[in-house]
Amino acid sequence: MNNENQGRELSWDDQIELDSQEFILLEEGDYDFKIEKYERARSQGSGKLPVCNMAKVFFTIESAKGNTTVTENYILHSSLEWKLSELFAAIGLKKKGERISMNWSQIPGAFGRANIIVDTYQNKDGEERKINRIKKLYPREEEPQKKFKAGAF
Repeated sequence: MNNENQGRELSWDDQIELDSQEFILLEEGDYDFKIEKYERARSQGSGKLPVCNMAKVFFTIESAKGNTTVTENYILHSSLEWKLSELFAAIGLKKKGERISMNWSQIPGAFGRANIIVDTYQNKDGEERKINRIKKLYPREEEPQKKFKAGAF
């Protein structure tokens, strides 16, 4: 995995320039995305799911308001296999009904289209917050086959 976006430790007398980024809440709808990176993690387990491997996937979405990142967790558990299939189909690495090995090294830089929703939750202080979530990833459309047509080039 590429580590160039993970930053570096600053020394006490380093120069700084980057300002804080404004939080952008997208309106609900369909957006193009690019996957910037993913991180390997472990889920904590909840409900019917045990502690499992998990991929945190960082989607960058461009909008008229600016770029924003939506983070989704993909728990590697057989009951959530459909969600993993949806991810790999959305970036063109899986076709419907196809059996594949998940090749996580091909995730960074991949692109596709998603339906974004606004999710409301309470933070640890009991304050209501809104964030964007991915409701659905659309399967990557295959390029239509060019058909031979007499007299056309």
